[in-house]
Amino acid sequence: MKAGTKVGIDGRKFPAEGRGPLDLLVRCHELGYDGVFFRTILDVTPTLDRGLLADLRGLADDLGLYLEMGLGKVNPYNTAEAPEVRAAGDGDYLLGMTRMVEACAAAGCVSLWCDTANYQRHEWGLQANDRFRTDVVWEDQLEATKKFLLRLAPVVRDHGAWLAMETHEEITTTEILRLADAVDVLGVTLDLANVVVRGEDPVAATRRLGPLVRKTHMRDVTLFPTPRGLERQIRACGDGVIDWHAVLAELDPSVNLTIENATSRDWNDIPIFDPSWRRAHPDLDVGEILELVRLARLCEERAGEGAMPGPDDYYTDPYGVDRQLAFIARSAETLRAIRKETQ
Repeated sequence: MKAGTKVGIDGRKFPAEGRGPLDLLVRCHELGYDGVFFRTILDVTPTLDRGLLADLRGLADDLGLYLEMGLGKVNPYNTAEAPEVRAAGDGDYLLGMTRMVEACAAAGCVSLWCDTANYQRHEWGLQANDRFRTDVVWEDQLEATKKFLLRLAPVVRDHGAWLAMETHEEITTTEILRLADAVDVLGVTLDLANVVVRGEDPVAATRRLGPLVRKTHMRDVTLFPTPRGLERQIRACGDGVIDWHAVLAELDPSVNLTIENATSRDWNDIPIFDPSWRRAHPDLDVGEILELVRLARLCEERAGEGAMPGPDDYYTDPYGVDRQLAFIARSAETLRAIRKETQ
């Protein structure tokens, strides 16, 4: 494996069984993984306890683990869903994030995860995604996000840090690139299971983002045809249709590969036949849509041959701890094997 390439776990989704952050580092080490990506620093300590953070940093170093942390929502139209950040700033959301940046940097974490929205309830259809809100259009949300990032940027820059915006379900990679053009401290947390929800091909998306990738959420997908378009389901790396050889070839080997395991049934509708959906994607690339359709047909063929579970078969068993641990182990095996091939 190339020097610097490490495979770790997601601190929010790993089946921690009541473990605190220090115990989670120990468990990570026991299982042979290389580090922990805590989604936000408030997942570690809601009070930004510098003593706890110093202990966490020291333990990670002693165990030879990478330690990553982040911030939270940077879309002002979505921040009401993150009251813990406002609480960290005594009612001031920007101050809360400023304090979080300072505490992360003090713990030696300078690549800081952020995102723009939550995915809501699946049965809401298009309105499950903030991209389709009608009280505030997506373009206005992006503009507000840019303005907030520009206000946060000086403290990020002063601490030698980077923001790493996730390729989340609501935002396209092209939109992230535009934000990065305007905000010089903005990088990317690459989650390829999400880009397909916006009609983007995982390999093409990785090539677009390239050097901006600072962090990752590694998981695979299957795609199946539906009357409205496609359905995305989550799989362990190597059990879906993402071309990991092509993806990893585009990523600097120093970027940590963090596995985001599935904790329950995880699917998304991609209604590519819906005119409203298509109108909401002015940058849509027909070639990438066709690639997703090709991958869906491939999944359908494999499922028909019994080579992979079908869309109604994969989640029939309870998604318990053992299954989640197996998901992580399978993903780590896949990613490490491919990295080793590229030495």
